[in-house]
Amino acid sequence: MYVPMHFNEDNFDAQTRYIKANSFASLVASVDGTPYASHLPFYFEPDKGELGTLYAHVARANDHWRYFDTPNESLTIFTGPHAFITPNWLQSDNAVPTWNYVAVHAYGRPQIINDTDAVLDLLRKLNSANENEITEKWTPDKMDQSILIGMLKGIVAFEIPVLRIEAKRKMSQNKNTDIQKSSIDGLRSMNDFQSSSVADEMESNT
Repeated sequence: MYVPMHFNEDNFDAQTRYIKANSFASLVASVDGTPYASHLPFYFEPDKGELGTLYAHVARANDHWRYFDTPNESLTIFTGPHAFITPNWLQSDNAVPTWNYVAVHAYGRPQIINDTDAVLDLLRKLNSANENEITEKWTPDKMDQSILIGMLKGIVAFEIPVLRIEAKRKMSQNKNTDIQKSSIDGLRSMNDFQSSSVADEMESNT
């Protein structure tokens, strides 16, 4: 990923925060020179391995898992808050439109998890990371366990020990504070979730 120095986010805690906050990601592999992608929810354990470990599962009918056993790395793309920035907020007649965004790329080789207890643990962690008070915290333990075990035949669980991470946080850090404030005010006026999220992110610029 192209990452100019002033947009490089190399703080692992920040990278972890973006991964966890935007855990529905794109897993991309190269199959005979052709990209193959699946869109999946991930669970991230930052303390397992040097750069953490990602966990997910695909439907067994999805051939993606058949390409895990290769020497090639896979790429998992996490997309954070993003929004359009109009030149009208940039205080210059010669400014051009741009886009502010956060993206994290995690590289590694997927490894299939075959142990039933480990697969169940993965599912519980993935579910727990997404359930909350509003959803009334459903858990797999509420299911008939014999039915749950039977359903495991329809998925392939895997882990990805992360080998390297690239993170880009393009939030107008290269602009002066007046332009940043103008953009933040403009984003707030849009009254949509993505624009507000980018405004929040820009306010944390130091």
